[in-house]
Amino acid sequence: MAERPVAPTAPELVLETDAGPTVMSPSRDYHVGRDPLSDIVIDDARVSWHHAVLRPVADHWSLEDEDSTNGTYTGGRRIHESGVGPGTVIRFGHPADGPRAVLVGHEPPAPEPVTDHLADQVPDRIPDHVLDQVSATSRTPERPSSVSMPGATGTFRQPTTVRPLPARTVHIGRSADNDLVVDDLIVSRRHAELRAQPDGTYEIVDLGSHNGTYLNGTPVSRARVSPGDIVGIGHSAFCLVGDTLQEFVDTGEVSLDVQGLAVTVDRGRKTLLDHVSFPVGEKCLLAVVGPSGAGKSTLLNALTGLRPADQGTVLYDGRDLYRDYAELRQRIGLVPQDDILHSQLTVHRALGYAAELRFPQDTEKSERRDRVDEVVRELGLEQRATQPIHSLSGGQRKRVSVALELLTKPSLLFLDEPTSGLDPGMDRSVMHMLRGLADDGRTVIVVTHSVLSLEVCDRLLVLAPGGKIAFYGPPGDALGFFGFEEWPEAFEAFENDRDRGWAEDYNTSLFHRQYIVNSTAQPRLPTAPAEEVASPPRTRSWGAQLRTLVRRYAAALSADRTFLAIMIALPFVMGAMVRALAGSRLTQETAMNALLLLCVGGVLTGAANAVRELVKERVIYQRERAVGLSRSAYLMSKVVVLGTITVLQAVVLTLVGLVGVDLNAPGGKGVLMPPLAEITLTVALLSFTAMMLGLLVSALVRKEEVTMPLLVLLAIIQVVFCGALLKLHGVPGIEQLSWLVPSRWALAAMAGTVGLSRIVPGKLTSDPLFEHATGVWLLNMGMLVVLSVVFGFAVARLLRRHEPAIMRK
Repeated sequence: MAERPVAPTAPELVLETDAGPTVMSPSRDYHVGRDPLSDIVIDDARVSWHHAVLRPVADHWSLEDEDSTNGTYTGGRRIHESGVGPGTVIRFGHPADGPRAVLVGHEPPAPEPVTDHLADQVPDRIPDHVLDQVSATSRTPERPSSVSMPGATGTFRQPTTVRPLPARTVHIGRSADNDLVVDDLIVSRRHAELRAQPDGTYEIVDLGSHNGTYLNGTPVSRARVSPGDIVGIGHSAFCLVGDTLQEFVDTGEVSLDVQGLAVTVDRGRKTLLDHVSFPVGEKCLLAVVGPSGAGKSTLLNALTGLRPADQGTVLYDGRDLYRDYAELRQRIGLVPQDDILHSQLTVHRALGYAAELRFPQDTEKSERRDRVDEVVRELGLEQRATQPIHSLSGGQRKRVSVALELLTKPSLLFLDEPTSGLDPGMDRSVMHMLRGLADDGRTVIVVTHSVLSLEVCDRLLVLAPGGKIAFYGPPGDALGFFGFEEWPEAFEAFENDRDRGWAEDYNTSLFHRQYIVNSTAQPRLPTAPAEEVASPPRTRSWGAQLRTLVRRYAAALSADRTFLAIMIALPFVMGAMVRALAGSRLTQETAMNALLLLCVGGVLTGAANAVRELVKERVIYQRERAVGLSRSAYLMSKVVVLGTITVLQAVVLTLVGLVGVDLNAPGGKGVLMPPLAEITLTVALLSFTAMMLGLLVSALVRKEEVTMPLLVLLAIIQVVFCGALLKLHGVPGIEQLSWLVPSRWALAAMAGTVGLSRIVPGKLTSDPLFEHATGVWLLNMGMLVVLSVVFGFAVARLLRRHEPAIMRK
């Protein structure tokens, strides 16, 4: 099969209309019409909504009428399709006085006027030698150096602004008093500085920004900038070209070129993706379907960079996504199948907390609120903004999850099974919402099992078993290509006829040539192991994240009435049981049982609070971690909120159970403090340690349903190995195992406080850890602290296991 040239040979032209000139690159088509989303918008009643299209064909341009009502004319004649070139005069809607357009040869575009604080250095007219330099570099593929074919991209096709290089430091940021203002909420107010050096070179310096400054996709604190390098700040990229500083803004109209993605497991014995390649155009809605096990989730992880492919390349608007992932991840939105917001919160409040986490700390509250209101309006959620998320319908909850991702204005939006579990009406509503998002200037890719609304998509990718492409093209042509009338027949054939060469049939078809070979503007790179993905930078605002996470978690818990009822009732119930056992005085008959029940109550309150909290938020954590959430800040927020609740419960439990009870301590005194204070402190520390153990269990399990049986098992282990039922001291193996049981040290500390060996003499109370001695008591308390730290460290390591692969570096 003959290879298509990597670049079209049609000349670059300029289309002059009353609205202004449009530079036409031979890398794509240009649509003309009244539709505001057209490439060339002509606001005239005689012009159809979609009137005509100019497209590069081989070495020339072709003008094709799109069945317009009033026609398209060249040379006074109505045409359906005609070749055009420099000097061609086109009329739309009427041959004599319809809106006029003229094609001319390309000349260098004049830079946009500079309105920032660099204006004092800009002459009234940019010198000709500067314009010549801009023109030359815009035609040079290696400028910017890390972009493959800039002319075939949406972002780098032409600079948004061109400024003369200054001879001084340029302050860059969101604040209006910067020299170079970047109007982007993910950019800090004082973000970076471009510093001119005495030798005529430049360096970029990050000023402790929230989302980082990048040089060719790699986060930097200070680095030299060479000609052709890309300095990434938010959605903007800056490049030194000749004597100018060019700015390129990612407006969302980006393409995605997937080249030779391959993923294998079991040391290469099983293939999940088999050299998958396809292009996704600007403002395209792509649906990915296929039978179970065809590799849809694997493809999604590879395209988002969460689990890079073993081989192949993903080009994000000409840039290697894996190489530049640290920077480009901010422009990728991902909506998992499960909801990624706390369902107890209202829509507006949940989005508000998300905005706090994703935007810089110096973002004003009003700025965040305005952005939240904007996405709420965009997705039609105004009437639901004050409702708790759990009270919404399935389709509305999915809209809220999409709204969360739209906060940072991603250019690429991925959705995993967004219509799963929805009725046909909701399914259609969600798919039409995605159609609208793509039309608004994003590239949207949706993995789905539903085939009810595929007609709203621009392209359909069908994966066959083994991770191969069985079809890629317009959705309406897929069933005819397979030879079936209904989708269930096609999916049944995929399952029953696995030996059929689905991929081979497609690779030799005209669809493959038209929609993959002839539609891929970026050059084909040789299939090779994917580049090492740069790990994203650490967050610069750990404290701010912690404060937001604490407030959000406290709000979510306080909105959960069932949790509140159990949290309040449990210590009072357990305390009442302790009071009933203790009576008015700890005696030989009551002391051991009272202390044992305190241990059980402390363990249950602590572990029950935490045992579900990580596993139920796993999807939320995974998504937030991928966009910059600090693992330690997340864990610490759980420790702070749950720890405060747990300690308060432990204090209530102990006071309800023992206030007014004669603790019968030696001489009426504890080891270091009054007996009741020591026991209260011990139960509080035991509950906190049990809470950490509960978090450990929550991080270990995969399903929330198994946490309650494990909680019961934990309570039994605490009772058996605390030292109240079995002799532990001096029993090999059993004694060492008991060191890992928090209730072992808590019971020993309380026994030391009241002098239990004196009240209840016997083999069990002769344990050296029960001594009424300062050193022994401090050892017992210290071991509870040590166990808390060990459990916390283990939780942190287990959280890492559940993170996206790219975040585990």
